[in-house]
Amino acid sequence: MDQKYFPKKVETKWQKKWAELGTFEANADPNRQKFYCLEMLPYPSGRLHMGHVRNYSIGDALAWYKRLHGFNVIHPIGWDSFGQPAEQAAIKQGVNPREWTEDNISQMRAQLKTLGIGYDWSREIAAHRPEYYKFDQWFFLKMLEKGLAYRKESEVNWCPKCETTLSNEQASGGVCWRCGTPVEKRSRPQWFVKITAYADELLEGMEEISDGWPEKVLTMQKNWIGRSKGAFVNFRIEGGSSEVPSVRVFTTRIDTIYGVNAIVVAAGHPLVDANIDSFSEEVRLSVEEILTEQAAPTDYEAETEKKGVDTGLEAINPFSGERIPVWIGNYVMMSYGTGAVMSVPAHDERDFEFAKKYGLPIRQVISEPHLVHEHNTMQALALEDAFTEKGILVHSDDWTGKPSADAIESMTAFAENKRFGEGAVTYRLRDWGISRQRFWGSPIPIIYCPDCGTVPVPIDELPVELPESAPFTGVGESPLAKVESFVNVECPECGGAAERETDTMDTFVDSTWYYFRYCDPHNEDLPFEPSEAAYWMPVDLYIGGIDHAVMHLLYTRFWTKMMRDIGLVDFGEPAKSLLTQGMVVGESFYSKTKESYVFPEDVEIQRDSAGRVTGAVLRSDVTPVRVAVEKMSKSKHNGVDPDDMISIYGADAVRVFVLFAAPAENELVWQETGIEGAVRFLQRVWRFVLRWQEAIESASASADDLAAAGTEAPKNSQDLRRKTHQTIIRVRENFESGQFNTPVAALMELLNSMHDLAGEPEAAKAVEAAAVKEAIESLILMLAPYAPHFCEEVWEAVSGNGQGIVASGGRFPEADTDLAKDDEVEIAVQVNGKLRSRVYASPEAANAELESLALADEKVSEYTEGKTVVKVIVVPGRLVNVVVR
Repeated sequence: MDQKYFPKKVETKWQKKWAELGTFEANADPNRQKFYCLEMLPYPSGRLHMGHVRNYSIGDALAWYKRLHGFNVIHPIGWDSFGQPAEQAAIKQGVNPREWTEDNISQMRAQLKTLGIGYDWSREIAAHRPEYYKFDQWFFLKMLEKGLAYRKESEVNWCPKCETTLSNEQASGGVCWRCGTPVEKRSRPQWFVKITAYADELLEGMEEISDGWPEKVLTMQKNWIGRSKGAFVNFRIEGGSSEVPSVRVFTTRIDTIYGVNAIVVAAGHPLVDANIDSFSEEVRLSVEEILTEQAAPTDYEAETEKKGVDTGLEAINPFSGERIPVWIGNYVMMSYGTGAVMSVPAHDERDFEFAKKYGLPIRQVISEPHLVHEHNTMQALALEDAFTEKGILVHSDDWTGKPSADAIESMTAFAENKRFGEGAVTYRLRDWGISRQRFWGSPIPIIYCPDCGTVPVPIDELPVELPESAPFTGVGESPLAKVESFVNVECPECGGAAERETDTMDTFVDSTWYYFRYCDPHNEDLPFEPSEAAYWMPVDLYIGGIDHAVMHLLYTRFWTKMMRDIGLVDFGEPAKSLLTQGMVVGESFYSKTKESYVFPEDVEIQRDSAGRVTGAVLRSDVTPVRVAVEKMSKSKHNGVDPDDMISIYGADAVRVFVLFAAPAENELVWQETGIEGAVRFLQRVWRFVLRWQEAIESASASADDLAAAGTEAPKNSQDLRRKTHQTIIRVRENFESGQFNTPVAALMELLNSMHDLAGEPEAAKAVEAAAVKEAIESLILMLAPYAPHFCEEVWEAVSGNGQGIVASGGRFPEADTDLAKDDEVEIAVQVNGKLRSRVYASPEAANAELESLALADEKVSEYTEGKTVVKVIVVPGRLVNVVVR
């Protein structure tokens, strides 16, 4: 070992050796248990950010841990390399998207290797290469065969900046998911994938993964799918055009139908179109205003002011025969449900708000069970809020007195019998529109022939390759439409002149199945060989951001079920467990006097002992600066370049810090003082090993000698062995429960104990040196997932093995539970619930012994003297509570 730890020298050496030895390459082996560790693949923007570093460090730590436990670990990487940024670069910089993308991949690959992430680079894939997107097209054709892909004219979400269509998921919040531009509505022919065919399966499959996926993600998907069981009910229209004689609504609460005070329809409903000429000027203006509002950007999850207008038409409640007004409301959309709702203000918060605003009657027809008598004897109730729970029906003719559940069943049957309604299940989920007006995406393998119609490209002619380039004009039409050599082709069926589809696929298609391709990345005939996927899949742990909950993570679950149905796999869920890591954020400093964010180096910062900011002023004029913790960005000057951090501190110190600073699911606040602490920790380990290297190399005592010595060994050696084995247990438990930060704290504590208990190497007896060697080797193997280069170097020094830990079959240390037991444990003693003292006893001490020790304690006696001991409560191994009076 060098006298000092030089990170760059060590890291360069081991990165080269890993590559030469193929240390992290894996092959299917039915005799070994596999573990598939996966982080969401990056878009090749050209530079890694600290969020990437954290994500990949978490995955690599677990991959190392599993390798050290003998698992056959696959830990691959690739590039989500189709998408808008490459096309924007072509427009703004005049570069070829393919060259721009390949250059960025080269840069980011080099960064990942510098970070020392243990990827199997032999499995690297990139979505923009024909050998990959050939199978995007293959899947499309398979879905077309099964009726899961289709084309129709549709109103779509349109991003004017990206000049492309967006799915509902990508337009959530009324803005483009990528660039944040307000979304518009446009009508155009689109290709769709029938994800709705799997709506129930997507819901049912959640039970299978409920133990391994965050509840929040599953809840978001469940809400997005939006399964509702209820009934359709037809309301006959009076006084309107005969073109639309009735309005159909869907309700999950048919038991509230006697409380309907209005039918509210969307401004685009056929009833409105059929009667628009007979409406008043006020109504027509309101319709125009609502349609304009709904065509504008919409935040689907935000609360908007409810607006409406009475059309003058009336509907007949098919249950009560009551005439009720027909309104137009801005909160009813043609794209959801039937475009009409029945308004029941007493039992729906939205309807309650609407009724209060416009003075519509509110009639309660569901009661809490204990208030049924009062409600049945009163005709009108002054409600302060809507009662939305199920209960007992009141004021509901023959159904009065029935519980909601029974009434829903019998009222639905009544509607079916009378032919004005029927039971039904509806979904919020809509089919996935995959057409995009882009060049840089997978071409949709369809040809349009004037004689044969829509003709799929034969599978043996795949891939349909992108041309080298295309004119990027900035208009909505796909750039491919202007490349005649691409567009003009022969029809595969009749040989006549035909044209290719010029839209490309949504890039989320690429990312739905990429990790299956990792299993067999060089297969030219199939997306992957089923037998390879059968060994490696499903993914054991998938790591990525929660922002993909209802896009990528929903799409990929659907895609897996589709692949099962075409015979590629025999399972329906792609990942057993999901970890949604928190963002890396940085401190930003905003100067009110300058009205801008300022650089940290221009700020004088005061911190408390925990590193929290207690005050900040500008160095130049001592004016106050506002400090906030925000997402890293260049404009806020709070970003950190991973390359800079690696250059200054070393990759291992960066990795140790990002894993130690916060639990993986939480936000991580970047602080350079924290990474300096990581460096000091590694340096302390280095110096300790260097100091003991000669002594442990010449130590004559073996592990068997240590075991034989037992309690005859020096006490410091016994204590050190106890701490070592306690740490092994703690680190293993932490890893197995997904806690990646706490093992570092445990290893720091072990190092402190090693310093305190080891003594001097020159004076160490054989057994003492053997105990230190055991502690050092255990520390190195447990630290390897966090600081692999560092540990490889130190392991080589203490073991003499230059092939590396993994390559030489290194294993995570085994704990001896007997050795890990404390000779004594600290027992808290309380008197009447207040801590008064502490006593020490064997971990196996009986309750009577603990009671005696507590009552005999001098400090406890001060609080019990002259009083009656009523009872003594003992919590074995932890607590004694003496109750006195």
